[in-house]
Amino acid sequence: MKASCLTEIILPHHYHTRDFLAFHQRDSMAVSEIVQQNQIKKGIIWQENPALLTITLEKGRATIRLDIDGDKVGSSRHEALSELASHMLGLKQPVEIFEFRYQDHPVIGALVRRQTGLRIYQSATPFEALSWAIIGQQISLSAAISIRRRFIQAVGIPHSSGLLCHPNEQQVRQCSQHDLRQCGFSVGKANALLHVCQRIDSGELVLNIPEGEDAVKPLTDNLLAIKGIGMWTVNYALLRGFNYLDGSLHGDVAVRRNLQYLLNQEDKVSAEQAEKWLAGFSPWKALVGAHLWRQQSRRGY
Repeated sequence: MKASCLTEIILPHHYHTRDFLAFHQRDSMAVSEIVQQNQIKKGIIWQENPALLTITLEKGRATIRLDIDGDKVGSSRHEALSELASHMLGLKQPVEIFEFRYQDHPVIGALVRRQTGLRIYQSATPFEALSWAIIGQQISLSAAISIRRRFIQAVGIPHSSGLLCHPNEQQVRQCSQHDLRQCGFSVGKANALLHVCQRIDSGELVLNIPEGEDAVKPLTDNLLAIKGIGMWTVNYALLRGFNYLDGSLHGDVAVRRNLQYLLNQEDKVSAEQAEKWLAGFSPWKALVGAHLWRQQSRRGY
């Protein structure tokens, strides 16, 4: 049995459609995502069923379609689908407040005005973001993309469209360290991802950020307690899977390089200097980092 669901979202003014699509176009072999013109097709697991998510962006709106293989589709598909699309599109981020506050800032004001509407586009699930962060630790982007592709090919469930769905924690939990090593994981990364899945299964780890002050700290502490997961991995996962805009990206080379350019500084910016500088923008540190990333692409790095 197959089921479909269709919904629509009005996009805010100055939405960066190209940047959203580019985020999902990292792998040219397109085993799990296909980006064509103004549309992305992505295989996801929806309520235990393989599904094809299609997001089309045109004329100031996003049209979202979900084609599900299976009969366990639930009764609130439209609301859940709108929630998923809003998450992935970065529409849960109050960037207008940030822009109003910093558009006249002496250092980043011109950058913010030039890049009005910039958001941090999200992975479909926090687990997908965390998996990517673990895979990408201390290796090149091309190597990380290759490992991610082999991981999806080995563990992902196929949708009837031919695309593979990114594995969730239940599927990964069935893997051994050897299985992940065959995909290109190091021993440390394989063990870290497997421990994440085990802790989710036991209830020790919940991949969400509850409402309330310092709510991110318990999640951060739980992740850092897993051997092989450091602060860079946590911050990147928070950035791409949780709509969390206050993580510090001071360790990122591109952020530091463009901060050096922005400050008109002759010497390279150290991680310590970048951390101290970004701290002044809390609770928007990650969004400032995203603006610096975007500035890099404009300058041709």
